[in-house]
Amino acid sequence: MNIVPMTPAHWPAVCAIYAEGIATGNATFTTDLPTWADWDAAHLAVCRLVAVDENGAVLGWAALSPVSGRCVYAGVAEVSVYIGEAARGQGVGRALLAALAAESERQGLWTLQAGIFPENAASLRLHEAQGFRQVGRRERIGQMRGQWRDTLLLERRSAVVGATPATA
Repeated sequence: MNIVPMTPAHWPAVCAIYAEGIATGNATFTTDLPTWADWDAAHLAVCRLVAVDENGAVLGWAALSPVSGRCVYAGVAEVSVYIGEAARGQGVGRALLAALAAESERQGLWTLQAGIFPENAASLRLHEAQGFRQVGRRERIGQMRGQWRDTLLLERRSAVVGATPATA
């Protein structure tokens, strides 16, 4: 498996994996697949990664979205990580999230956050294993198919970007 930058050519496979996540009912509030143009506009131009196998088939993807348009939050982004059904449980998510965190630091981001449904135990374990910590529960934050859903808010603070320098 290799982690490489996502390109528009990856979109059909990325979209198919996104559809698999949507179908679980526990990955996102999104119910309709976006077009490439809409997805592209909603995500940062940097920190877009895909995991590919030895044949170049996409196994999973990770990307960041801005949390706010305010300049003070320029170093904070929301994580999306999706793994294809056939590749789940094989370390793809761990590799993608680790690479995403490292790339986010190279790009100057100091905080990554994730909103995860409490029922998505695998995603919670994945994020916590990569240094995310739960900072809150957003109760009845949104409706999905007529039902209110909670999300858990997790964050990962960079130990490199924005860290307070040691005093002498």
